[in-house]
Amino acid sequence: MPWIEQVLRSHPAGFRPIFPQRRVNNIYFDSPELEEFYQNVAGNPQRRKHRLRWYGHDSKQLEKTVFEVKIKDNELGRKESQKAGDVAWTGLRDHFAQIPALQYLPLRPVLVNSYERTYWGTANAKFRITIDWDLNFAPFNWLAPPVHLHSLPDEAVILELKYDQEHDAEAQEIFAHLPFRLSKNSKYVTGITLVMA
Repeated sequence: MPWIEQVLRSHPAGFRPIFPQRRVNNIYFDSPELEEFYQNVAGNPQRRKHRLRWYGHDSKQLEKTVFEVKIKDNELGRKESQKAGDVAWTGLRDHFAQIPALQYLPLRPVLVNSYERTYWGTANAKFRITIDWDLNFAPFNWLAPPVHLHSLPDEAVILELKYDQEHDAEAQEIFAHLPFRLSKNSKYVTGITLVMA
């Protein structure tokens, strides 16, 4: 991690931390046939991903949960969010029943994942980078939060550059000064693959 942070600090765009490090947690939803998983694997240009997100190290009491829908339309992506409040793990069934999208779509919770994240941005606020590591995954269980998690290797780090479409040309210059291999990544696909193996 320190060498990645050094790369960002020395980048011509002048990346600097813009938010404190925190633990990110997600519960992913999919159909019984795992349609969202298979659409992602197939590279479907138009797809959606549904999840409940919260922050911190407590999995028994989930504070300030947010229900999110990630929408992919070819190369463009956006996110719709709805605050869902606090809930104990044992109250998730009722909690999910209050979320409109889960009332009308054939979705069920299938995967839990958790990771550390830091946030970096440029001085002009056009570009933001998130760095994720210590990734863990587990099948969803109604009775209790997962104890035994499937982990990616310690060296697995995911860096994502985020920006508005209008800055796409400038983004290529940002990429040119990052000594990392660019690749497609989906934590959801990675997690399902791990827990189903």
